Amino acid sequence: MKIHEYQGKEIFRRYGVAVPKGIAVKTADEARAAAEKLIAETGIPVVVVKSQVHAGGRGKGHVYKNGASVARGVEVVKGGADAAADAASRMLGGNLVTIQTGAEGTQVHTVFVEQGIAIARELYLGMLVDRDARRIVVMASQEGGMDIEKVAEETPEKILKVWVDPVVGLSGYQARELGFGLGLTKDQVAKFTALVSALYKSFVAEDCSLVEVNPLIVTQSGDVMALDSKINFDDNADFRHKEWASLRDPNEENATESEAKEAGLSYVALDGNIGCLVNGAGLAMATMDIIAHCGGVPANFLDVGGGATEEAVTRAFEIILKSPSVKGIFVNIFGGIMKCDVIATGVINATRKLGLKVPLVVRLEGTNVELGREMLAKSGLAITPASTMLDGAQKITALVKAAG
Repeated sequence: MKIHEYQGKEIFRRYGVAVPKGIAVKTADEARAAAEKLIAETGIPVVVVKSQVHAGGRGKGHVYKNGASVARGVEVVKGGADAAADAASRMLGGNLVTIQTGAEGTQVHTVFVEQGIAIARELYLGMLVDRDARRIVVMASQEGGMDIEKVAEETPEKILKVWVDPVVGLSGYQARELGFGLGLTKDQVAKFTALVSALYKSFVAEDCSLVEVNPLIVTQSGDVMALDSKINFDDNADFRHKEWASLRDPNEENATESEAKEAGLSYVALDGNIGCLVNGAGLAMATMDIIAHCGGVPANFLDVGGGATEEAVTRAFEIILKSPSVKGIFVNIFGGIMKCDVIATGVINATRKLGLKVPLVVRLEGTNVELGREMLAKSGLAITPASTMLDGAQKITALVKAAG
């Protein structure tokens, strides 16, 4: 789960991470009032207006309305409150296009008005779960404000890394090692150590999978501050964080994925035309791989779970078919806890209820498999049976290609 910059900074602030003052708004008038307030409080006649979307590269992106670029994704405003209102008006309702959004962009519904800061240096700081090491890795670089992926690819030696022992936590010497490696002065290293330690506490307590600050800045007065925030939460921990519901932005989420989540299904939309209905995440991944191997393109990842009911199967079909790009469906079920006859009943009911018009290939294996196959064969429906996963992938790919 992703959240916006302004939401991430509220979390940072709770844990003692230094951030600039800022106010999130949804109208130009609110932006004007926010700028007036910030200028009055800070005495700094400059504010920064930032588009809030779940994508990186906003500073280099452009906001488009009616095909024309009307604003940058982030604008430094020196003309006072009216200029801030103008910038917000140009951004709101437009589509921000960055290297992470694709050509269609993402519509801007909220902007963040933030105090201007006199910047001396821009750095990079990030944390993520290193699954190979089974530890949190803390990364830092002097190449702040840059595309960190490009830095990692072209000059990996510029990225400093330390791995945190989960029993001990982030040690002071590790934070200082990073700080001195960034070329900070002794006083700045002390401030950096306090910031990165607070950031680590927030990472663990909030069950994050990724935290990035790009740029982390050193101000002209020598302070160390998070000028940006990018936070991804680990969805597996959502049962511990009921407050996450209030942080979700439905405008930024795939509507079908949200609907599937409410139905208890694990669904991710993809760009292909072959819908996949599978039980088990590992089998779902293997199914998508074998479809690609056979020359097809999966339209989704969908795991109905190990104990899916007839109703869940029908719901899964409905969700798959919400995508107009789906030209065929491959059901690949290994019946362990889930019985194949139950799946067969769900497939038959869904096919009849929805009046399925695209090719359907079903491969069943496991508990009550013979009964399930017999039910499908006697249903009188246009269901193509498959004996193996490879057989099923080959058949659905051929049927979709033949249908054009």
